[in-house]
Amino acid sequence: MKRFFFGTCFLCVLNSIWATSILVEAESFQQTGGWQVDQQFMDLMGSSYLIAHGMGVPVEDACTSVKIVKKGRYQVYARTFNWTSNWTSKEGPGAFKISLNGKELPNTLGTKGSIWEWQYAGSVDLGKGETALVLKDMSGFDGRCDAIYLTTQQNPVLPNSLEELDDFRRTLGTLPKSPSEGGHYDLVVVGGGIGGMCTAISAARLGLKVALVHDRPILGGNNSSEVRVHLGGKIEMEPYPALGRLLREFGHSTIGNAQPAENYEDGKKDSIIAAEPNIKMLRNYRAIKTQMNADGTIASIIIRQVCTGEELCLSAPLFCDCTGDGNLGFMAGADWRMGREGRNEFGESLAPEQADKMTMGSSVQWYSVETNNKTDFPDFDYGLQFTDESCQKVTMGEWTWETGMNYNQITDFERIRDYGMLVIYSNWSYLKNHLPNNEKYQNRELGWVAYVAGKRESRRLMGDYILKQDDVDKHVFHEDATFTINWHFDLHFPDPKNTRYFPGNEFKAETKSNPIYPYAVPYRCLYSRNVNNLFMAGRCISVTHVTLGSTRLMRTIAMMGEVVGMAASICKTHQVQPRQVYQYYLPELRNLMKKGVGRSGNLPDNQNFNEGGYLKEMPKVTIPGR
Repeated sequence: MKRFFFGTCFLCVLNSIWATSILVEAESFQQTGGWQVDQQFMDLMGSSYLIAHGMGVPVEDACTSVKIVKKGRYQVYARTFNWTSNWTSKEGPGAFKISLNGKELPNTLGTKGSIWEWQYAGSVDLGKGETALVLKDMSGFDGRCDAIYLTTQQNPVLPNSLEELDDFRRTLGTLPKSPSEGGHYDLVVVGGGIGGMCTAISAARLGLKVALVHDRPILGGNNSSEVRVHLGGKIEMEPYPALGRLLREFGHSTIGNAQPAENYEDGKKDSIIAAEPNIKMLRNYRAIKTQMNADGTIASIIIRQVCTGEELCLSAPLFCDCTGDGNLGFMAGADWRMGREGRNEFGESLAPEQADKMTMGSSVQWYSVETNNKTDFPDFDYGLQFTDESCQKVTMGEWTWETGMNYNQITDFERIRDYGMLVIYSNWSYLKNHLPNNEKYQNRELGWVAYVAGKRESRRLMGDYILKQDDVDKHVFHEDATFTINWHFDLHFPDPKNTRYFPGNEFKAETKSNPIYPYAVPYRCLYSRNVNNLFMAGRCISVTHVTLGSTRLMRTIAMMGEVVGMAASICKTHQVQPRQVYQYYLPELRNLMKKGVGRSGNLPDNQNFNEGGYLKEMPKVTIPGR
């Protein structure tokens, strides 16, 4: 890496004398047209990027203006990826071209290779002044572009490792030399899903100055219109029925997965955050680095704007990881687990005999719509073959369309998401073009396909207590009981029927219902056992794989966030860390949980639905000793 850094510096000196080089980040285009900014894999490939997600119909051009300071003949490169290369050696479908000042460069990009790499687009003569740079999608099948490099140098050596790319970007000015000051807060919450929103609102209403960092333009995480999973679980349960009232203020009022965007009521989420004067909303920012104190606590974090590359440093005495993936905790060195524990470790009857790396998967949801005329869809054949027996004869796919259970939900995540899209397009192509007697599908077309995947499981951060199956089954009493879970041990695994046709590459899931009695989860599951100023709320809390099946519902996660916000207010009042709330201030936390932070809502009582439909009414639970 040092060799590359000095080489880059030397190259820049030469460029200042003989060559001119310009780096344009695709996600920073002035007009993205029909291309979408995808930030999901920044940690894997170094940047967010533009994706032409047109469901088989070419999307509108993305365009921007580039200032040329020296006329000359420029060589043009794009950093891109042939996304179907994991499943076939044929040229991929994600084709696009580059145009400069109306001149289309000759080479098609995004269809070759097997990794993220720089591909040569062609050369063009450019005069001094403003130049129009255009990305032209050719297929609508998820071509992707990270950056474009223009240089008068012949055969430049371009970087590809994350460290080299970071140096390259800072040298050429698309990333800053150092972050700007982003402010000091009482609590920094990373992740703007349901858990992060409730954490931020709860803390803000109790007087804390909060920064809420979210790496997407739309709040809500899996409940946003980008992913479209409805709110599952039950709220307002004993022993603290005030918990969950907050969610009534912005939770959606309709049910269903993979439904039209308006069903998820994104505007409500925006409005409730905007109405809180104590919350600084940092939308489209991703946490990329932690800065630690000598005692192992987090001093500050650096966040990056996913489109502009701007970096800010946020400091606080308290932080909360609501990323789902435990990203903040991972960067801070928090203890974590991923995968399934063995049966003997915690005595869990629902655990496998031997520990393994399997997780519940990610869903790329979709639906089709009926039209008045016969519609066409391209013959999509990129390594996944369907037959009359193996195809899915459906018009939509929701939570059961689940990929990546046999892969790492962090390091393999782009492959997992891409496989979800590959399956949808391949299956739909078969239904439209090859299925005998396909009258049902002739007038249908794809109405929506997610490109933001909805995860269920990845890292779990370890707290002072790890909730296990035995706690729930035996209703073990904990004095620090907080929010209550009511959903069964819902553990997804590959659908055996799907395994028959796609062994090791399943895309459908099954689950078995293992009912529970409502159970209040210990507060000690909501903070890190070794990073002393780190809370967590969401699917990354301190539980085993088995109990995650019950705690991961979004209405349940909302109550986690409320509790964390309350605990953070106690930390501020007494100038203590999260662990000391358990040790010394549990009565104060109980009082806050009894009161709640929610205001009177006017939503219908629709809280009892879940992934599997409606829940039956569950009995109230009373904690012994209360």
